[in-house]
Order: sequence, then C-alpha cells, then structure tokens
Amino acid sequence: MSEHFEEKTQLALSYYVYMLIDPETKRPFYIGKGTGDRVFAHVAGSIGMTDPINMKYEKILSLRQKILTPDHVIVRHGLSETTAFEIESSLIDSLRFIGYEVTNLVDGLDADERGLMTSDEIIRKYHAEELNEIDADCVIINISRKYKRGFSHEDIYDAAKEAWVIAKSRIANLRYVLVEYRGLIVEVFEVSSWYPVGTSYLDGSGNKKIRTRYGFNGEIAQAETRAKYINKSIAHRKKRGQASPVRYKL
Repeated sequence: MSEHFEEKTQLALSYYVYMLIDPETKRPFYIGKGTGDRVFAHVAGSIGMTDPINMKYEKILSLRQKILTPDHVIVRHGLSETTAFEIESSLIDSLRFIGYEVTNLVDGLDADERGLMTSDEIIRKYHAEELNEIDADCVIINISRKYKRGFSHEDIYDAAKEAWVIAKSRIANLRYVLVEYRGLIVEVFEVSSWYPVGTSYLDGSGNKKIRTRYGFNGEIAQAETRAKYINKSIAHRKKRGQASPVRYKL
C-alpha cells in the first residue's frame, strides 16, 4: 500500500475528506479532512509510539499488533476547506447516529450549533436559556459520543458515570456533575463518591498498560440545584475544536 501521493495527485486532490477503515470489520473508525498526505499521517505518527494518546491511536496500534494497517478511503476531493469541514462533520454525526464507534475527539465543525439533531432537539435547542456560569463545585461532562436518542435518566447516568480524565486534586471539591449533550445540559447528578477506574491499552510493543481515570456514584440532584442548570445551553461558550469532554468552568 502506498503511503504517499505524488505532487500531481496532491494538486488534483486539493482539500479532501477521508476515512480510516478497520480492515477486519470494514467499518470506519476515524473521519478526517486535509490536504497532501494527511490521510497517511495517523499511521506514520503511530510508528514508535508506546503510549497511545487517544482512541484513534489505540485502534491503530491494536491493528499493528495483528500486522494490519487501516484502509484509507477518500470520500470526496477537490473541495474548498470550508466544504471539507462540512462534509467531515456531517459524516461524523451520521456515523455516530447509526451506531458506528468513530474515534474522533471532536464532533466536527459547528456540530453543537448545526449538527445532526432530531426535530425535538431542534425545538429544544432554540428555546434553551443560555448558561453563563456554574458553581465551583460543579463539573461538566460531555456524553455526546455515548448519548443515544431516547435515553432515560438511568441511561444518561450510565453514560456519564465513568471513566473520565479528572485531576485527582479536584475530585474532593466536585459535588455536582452537569451532563452535557451537544451544548445542552440534559441532566444534573449529585455525587456521593468518586472512585478510580483503571483503563487498559496496548503500547507499541504489545504490552498491556493501565491508566487511571475517575467515575462517580450519585443520584439526580435536588430540584433547586437541578433547575439552575437543566435544559440550559452552553453551546455559545464552547470554543471550536475543543476536545476535552470535561470542563470546570464556562
């Protein structure tokens, strides 16, 4: 498999949108956009890596353990940068909606503002009051990658309770979890306890490693606290390209 486009091909491609495909399942696990040899950069960047920094590289390294590499598919080319952004974002939205586990850290261009939504979500979004401040004992956790339409309170709790990269020094002061989906606070939980969660991955040499994240036990917050945050929007306070699912202030 070639891992380089000749200059003439690069000029013809201009901006393009691509998918990385698991060669075993034939399912996409990453959507990207770029120019030149960008489509090949992820595999090249994984060479020599022993501690994957995100799920995309965990996937690539797991394939390499089987002497496999992702298939590279160009979805559209000859695009402007703006159009490439739009197509990338639309693909990420659509694949997640139908249950594909794509590893992109962010949802794509303006996903919180203009991304895939049901008609009910559209109505709720444009009637939502803006939230501009949260108390110091609150943490916002984004579950956009886990959320499915029709989630019950219990489903939201299961999606939000673990496992998150949170500084150990902050844990004792965090009493409330505000659960966010696509810029909207969809539930508020009062934390009774935090606990460490060990997540495993294979490094570049095939050795199993453990990293510590955190989960919480809790229940739906009291009505007064819940009313301060529930169904309010933070979409206007989110910066484009923000990758972390955890935030402590607006």
